[in-house]
Amino acid sequence: MRLLLLGGVAEANALAALLAARPEIEATLSLAGRTSAPAASPLPTRVGGFGGADGLAACLRAERIDLLVDATHPFAQNISRNAAQAAREAGVPLIRLVRPPWRAAPGDRWLDARDMEEAARLLGAAPRRVFLAIGRQQLAAFRAAPQHFYLVRAIEPVEPGLPNCEAILARGPFSADAEEALLQAKRIDVVVAKNSGSPAVAGKLAAARRLKLPVVMVARPALADGVATPQDALGLILAHAETLARRGVST
Repeated sequence: MRLLLLGGVAEANALAALLAARPEIEATLSLAGRTSAPAASPLPTRVGGFGGADGLAACLRAERIDLLVDATHPFAQNISRNAAQAAREAGVPLIRLVRPPWRAAPGDRWLDARDMEEAARLLGAAPRRVFLAIGRQQLAAFRAAPQHFYLVRAIEPVEPGLPNCEAILARGPFSADAEEALLQAKRIDVVVAKNSGSPAVAGKLAAARRLKLPVVMVARPALADGVATPQDALGLILAHAETLARRGVST
């Protein structure tokens, strides 16, 4: 069975390791290429886009892909929508692997935001010291609130385009103790986070809870549901392989 895995998050890497141990599955990992030094994968890997949904559909047909797995970031809405459209166009089944979102715990002071624009508005008019723990792709929304100081953390070098800003480069995981020390050292009084659900970056939520800081939590885009773990995804993949075998399709 030929499988294309759209990756970029830890769950995709874990699934890639599971697939590499299955010789009956010929899997390829595809990365968007936004990170210059991605983690090594045991699967053959391609880097770069496909040219939208039509390009991905053409690739699925040309490579005779039997199954498409979307294990991209929960906020990678364009990629996920393209994957769903391409799968329909090419007649290829699609599995979506998406980790569960974070849930507020006792002591959390979350302010829910639909998107980055609303998150910027929720910071209010008075100047504040803001930790933007959102990566580097969606910083432009905060140019509408230039009165605040912004601490931006990203994996790759970034030009935030914000008048009062400090950028730091770091890659998770981040412990709650390290996050608490950072928030205190930078005198942060509010955190902005995307609800990615990643345990590798959940330390900032525990740190904000300890320090009684508010967190503006940006909701995920409305996308189709999926399975929550790499093991769940592997179970569906193996079931599909068995279905193909019963139909006499070579695997």
